[in-house]
Amino acid sequence: MQEGFVRSEIKNGIATITFFHPQSNSMPGYQLNALAQEIEKVGKDANAKVILLKSEGEKAFCAGASFDELISIKDIDTGTKFFSGFAGVINAIRKAPKFVLVRVQGKAVGGGVGIACSGDYTFGVSEASVKLSELAVGIGPFVVGPAVERKIGKSAFCELTINATEWRNAQWAKEKGMYADVFDTIAEMDKAIETLAQKLALSNPEAMAMLKKIMWQGCDSWDTLLLERAGMSGKLVLSEFTINAINKFKAK
Repeated sequence: MQEGFVRSEIKNGIATITFFHPQSNSMPGYQLNALAQEIEKVGKDANAKVILLKSEGEKAFCAGASFDELISIKDIDTGTKFFSGFAGVINAIRKAPKFVLVRVQGKAVGGGVGIACSGDYTFGVSEASVKLSELAVGIGPFVVGPAVERKIGKSAFCELTINATEWRNAQWAKEKGMYADVFDTIAEMDKAIETLAQKLALSNPEAMAMLKKIMWQGCDSWDTLLLERAGMSGKLVLSEFTINAINKFKAK
């Protein structure tokens, strides 16, 4: 099985961070940690004025947590550590002193929805449907919940969380504020991303850093909150219900 990767490059002030995993861009623990570290590193690089976060492929932006890794978890500490990986990515985006643009070129599930909602400006295509499927496998969107609720509001967050097996289309996501713009094709989306990224790369870095801080005001507790939430998921993933539910999903 081909391993996943995280890589970045900086060109003309635009830092592009790309992640990939052969299983629909699902995220094992090592890749979550690598992604958080890359965002933190680029955030400190003076050559980067704006950050673009994207994944490879066309069908899936991010399928959330790696099921293979979930069913291998045998104790609460390991479970908490795994789900802390999503906390690390969200907090890295939140703390980066630069705007983070997110490119959603395909479906987003679970943790993928959390990453999309953490972006300061998120683009999607018409095929970029979203689903918070955690309850369907016996856990809940505890770690990503604060980021999703912050972006789309409590009512829409509850809708996604409770009806965990149903997709919401990209237009729904745009109406709720998850996507700033939705495009018919990836090419159209990439052109719009390039236009905005180039403008931001020429904008005042100090002004953008100040605006970023204001936009995320009230989220300072997330360093602790998201780790506490990771413990909730880490406990539930050990339950017989969750193990059986994940195995059923894998068998499909």
